[in-house]
Amino acid sequence: MKKYEVIFQYLEQKILAGEYAAGDILPSENELTALLDTSRATVRRALVELENRGMIQKQRGRGSIVIKSDKLDFPISGLTSYKELVSALHFESLTDVVRFDKVEVDQKLADLTLLELGSMAWCIVRRRQIDGKFLVLDTDYIKFDVAPFLTAEIAQDSIYQYLEHDLNIDISFAQKEITIDFVSSYDAELLDLEEHDRHVVSVKSHVYLNDASVFQYTESRHQVDKFRFTEFARRQRR
Repeated sequence: MKKYEVIFQYLEQKILAGEYAAGDILPSENELTALLDTSRATVRRALVELENRGMIQKQRGRGSIVIKSDKLDFPISGLTSYKELVSALHFESLTDVVRFDKVEVDQKLADLTLLELGSMAWCIVRRRQIDGKFLVLDTDYIKFDVAPFLTAEIAQDSIYQYLEHDLNIDISFAQKEITIDFVSSYDAELLDLEEHDRHVVSVKSHVYLNDASVFQYTESRHQVDKFRFTEFARRQRR
């Protein structure tokens, strides 16, 4: 991990823990340089990253001000389980398994999931409660042969932890699509949406193993006002 990333995480944790509250001014670049025994350029880069994440606002003559945010940052790059996000973002969450059964992949499902026609798959629907409200609805189709002994109890905890640590399965990459969709009757039934909500944010993913075979299709539908979807992009010199 690079030094600016270490400093970014150090300051991020202090903000998330409330040691620097909304409206507080962070120590100056010179003070942070001395405190963290690093260069001013490294501190400045960490502060830029905090600003890009919407955690601070730099104001000329005042410094770096912590911004109040009631939105949760969900990274769209990378491949992270929901449980790992909860741990990284330090919020309380409860998972309710709405559906857990085995289905045969018909043509419509094969077209959607890219799983093999006629094969068997786990169909898992989970809703996630945050701050006392169900705000995320996850629907997963997982190739049955990959995890034939999967259970609802595992799904309530962490499927990826089970696959990687118990079954030693190597999950490689995902192709994602993000859309703004109209609220469906299923969303309205299972999520605690506001009266004014007409749309949800949908993140659809095909997830692949190391041999480049698809083993999972997932759609995660989010209440629009609670989440901010983020990505860190690096310019490639050409």
